[in-house]
Amino acid sequence: MRPSVTGFDVYDIRFPTSEQLDGSDAMNPDPDYSAAYVVLRTDGPARTEGHGLVFTIGRGNDVTAAAIEALRPYVVGRPAPRSAADLAALHHDLTHDSQLRWLGPEKGVTHMAAGAVVNAAWDLAATAAGLPVWEFLAAMTPEELVSLVDFRYLTDVLTREEALALLRAAEPGRAERARLLRAEGYPAYTTSPGWLGYDDDKLVRLAKEAVADGFAQIKLKVGADLDDDVRRLRLARAAVGPGIRIAVDANQRWDVPDALRWMAALAPYAPHWIEEPTSPDDILGHAAVRAGQPVKVATGEHVANRVVFKQLLQAGAVDFVQIDAARVSGVNENLAILLLAAKYGVPVCPHAGGVGLCELVQHLAMFDYVAVSGTREDRVIEYVDHLHEHFTHPAVIESGRYRAPRAPGFSARMRPESIAAYRYPDGPQWRARRPAQEVIS
Repeated sequence: MRPSVTGFDVYDIRFPTSEQLDGSDAMNPDPDYSAAYVVLRTDGPARTEGHGLVFTIGRGNDVTAAAIEALRPYVVGRPAPRSAADLAALHHDLTHDSQLRWLGPEKGVTHMAAGAVVNAAWDLAATAAGLPVWEFLAAMTPEELVSLVDFRYLTDVLTREEALALLRAAEPGRAERARLLRAEGYPAYTTSPGWLGYDDDKLVRLAKEAVADGFAQIKLKVGADLDDDVRRLRLARAAVGPGIRIAVDANQRWDVPDALRWMAALAPYAPHWIEEPTSPDDILGHAAVRAGQPVKVATGEHVANRVVFKQLLQAGAVDFVQIDAARVSGVNENLAILLLAAKYGVPVCPHAGGVGLCELVQHLAMFDYVAVSGTREDRVIEYVDHLHEHFTHPAVIESGRYRAPRAPGFSARMRPESIAAYRYPDGPQWRARRPAQEVIS
């Protein structure tokens, strides 16, 4: 008898990264990397589990966890998903509840919560199949892949038939690209040297270490003070030399005129891209930044859904699409975004900063290479060297490249001892940080 989902556990997990300023940038000076974390449990002999998460930076993680909890009735008692048809049906049900959808629609906390559950379902299905998610996806037929996508609002630029043609065109080389991926890995870049709270000595030291570790691209946070940014970028360029790419990231800090002025000052140091120069919702603002200064434009980690990505591509507003595994409604919607980027010929360079994001998004980029775009040219996955030790199958970097995951599932499973230690507010790591009188009470 087919197993069913019988358990649905939600956890508020937070890590006190603000204490060392890890993750700090011009818009988010004190992040505590956090995960609203969901575990789906099944009955039957195998008792397979599915793990998923929403990344946040601290306060509000409880709100996101509550939004995930609101989706329990759609999952518990349902047959454990195994196929593309099962995963498409679950995605549809989670994103088409009219009353929950009203809160977005298809954006914000409820949409991200749906993504956590969808991703947990993909982890569950791929684990049952004995495959990592990237291989599980890449083994599907073009017809199965297209069935996973909600094409509503997309058909003016991408029809089901066009998507099918893109996937069929990439099908002949899948096996060889998968072989190359296992042998060579996928190019990565690192943001670890560039947090805004780090002093100059730490920036220079970590930038040099990144190059020594094989990274051909690093990223610096910018946007708080122009003179500081010019100095920091000058130091970083001197540290890594002219042959290493340096991207810069403003984290939505600027209005369009500020972005143009700032990038004119930074341009002599050859930044590879400017990331999130303005509001993630401002399509025409991104287009103006792209047209008004010489540096390429990247965005996507805060883009709410496939429709905004469609418009960014329609408007010629981006040079790099930055998908995020935990911002939109999971694997299904990210597949739609990958297909849109392929239609427009724009490279996908995923965002992977916070806890668990490197583990998740590597699968999407690798699947894109094997079965959608067919290329790693001008494509990199972000890497941040924080908190991987909390996962049973953490992302692995060798010589500046992600190694292809081999373990079944989505690499999302957090260690039970980490869940227990960092559960907010009552885990021992947080109890130790509370005022003494509060702990006593």
